[in-house]
Amino acid sequence: MQFAKLSVVAAMVLGLSSSLYAADTLADAFKNGKVSGELKAWYWDQTVDTAGASSNVNIINTAIELGYVTDTFYGLRMGVTFQGNATPFAQADAKEVYKYEQWASGSTLSEAYLGYTIGKTDIKIGRQYINTPLIAGNYARIFKESFQGVSIVNTDLPETSVFAHYIDKTQGRTSTVMGDGDGDAPNFEKRALFAGVKNAVSVPFDGVYGLGAINKSISNLTLTAQYVKAMDTAFSTMAVDDVDLYYTEMNYSYPMNGFKLGFDANFRGSKTGNNLDSLNDEGHMLAGRIRVSELNGFGLSFAAATTSKNDAVIESIGLGGDAYTSVMIRGPFNTTPLANNDSYKLEVSYDFAKANILGLTFIGQYQWTDQGKMAVTAGNSVVGTSADFTTYAANLTYAVPYVKGFTTQLIYVTQEKEATNTSNVVTKTDTDELWFKANYKF
Repeated sequence: MQFAKLSVVAAMVLGLSSSLYAADTLADAFKNGKVSGELKAWYWDQTVDTAGASSNVNIINTAIELGYVTDTFYGLRMGVTFQGNATPFAQADAKEVYKYEQWASGSTLSEAYLGYTIGKTDIKIGRQYINTPLIAGNYARIFKESFQGVSIVNTDLPETSVFAHYIDKTQGRTSTVMGDGDGDAPNFEKRALFAGVKNAVSVPFDGVYGLGAINKSISNLTLTAQYVKAMDTAFSTMAVDDVDLYYTEMNYSYPMNGFKLGFDANFRGSKTGNNLDSLNDEGHMLAGRIRVSELNGFGLSFAAATTSKNDAVIESIGLGGDAYTSVMIRGPFNTTPLANNDSYKLEVSYDFAKANILGLTFIGQYQWTDQGKMAVTAGNSVVGTSADFTTYAANLTYAVPYVKGFTTQLIYVTQEKEATNTSNVVTKTDTDELWFKANYKF
């Protein structure tokens, strides 16, 4: 990647001419570096009932994430992160169900970057985790998604962060997602996952450019905007064109007497080139949310979202994008980006520290989605069909107070889907999923 090579050279030249450094020598920079890591043991169980037929699968993951970042030397630093996973005892049916999410044994170097800071500008070149509204990795699966390219963040403007990205490769959650066969750790490929598109695997592309900003100059108000263009995306051998994504958001929090009141609004959308018109993914989503927090340990929110009538929405590059009405496990791409769709979510949370139980928190969600009859095939929906979803979710997290870094999490989600086909026949599908996660960070 010519641009990245030139950026590396520029960063090194600037770094050697800089008088701002933390380590006295290059050897000290490595010696004073920081090691961090996480051990993971996860158990997932899923039961699906459709038209009287039931299936159950489960899978166990044992994983490690190990990272190292050097101290700065003339503004320069280097970082690497390794991810490894094993899926012992996985049965054939579980491998088939979880091949896009959890069935991935092996290891990968997810981060390997050169960083440079000058003034209020930070540059990272190489493999790296990215978490922005439109370019984002999903960290709810055993392998965190990662990206290869260049990231630039600048904070020269008062109360404003401006960020830009160029991505030329991505690393998904499993080898199946990346088109590299089944069951192995994911590698970096010149492919990307477009969240919300009906394709289950990644799509070839020829570079992603992004520009965004976050502004907090008005008290209690945060404004966010981002634009991303993916070049020459190949959703099929006969359909290659650009994809544009855009995102705007307003978050307002106001401290009241004994609690905080918040209002959020979000508008996002996607646009595809003429060669990709058949995807019908040129949709938009308008969403709003009202929330109450810090009310004697309680939190409460209500969110609503609506999408275009005839087009679905591509929500992000990478599966880390989110929506106000998404739910745990069956997340933002299960229901929210569908065309001709209205979705709602009620959420309640409680921090048990208020009851003198330190480290224990609870989140409960109730979400429902109504999709009208489709006039065209868009995203995951076929012309002449419709679907309604009802979802209940609960999350209990316990950060063990006496073992620093050790956290357990229990998540349970039950979802009912009523799908109406072109002959107006209704099929009900009930999905129950249980996750147990034990994580130790060091």
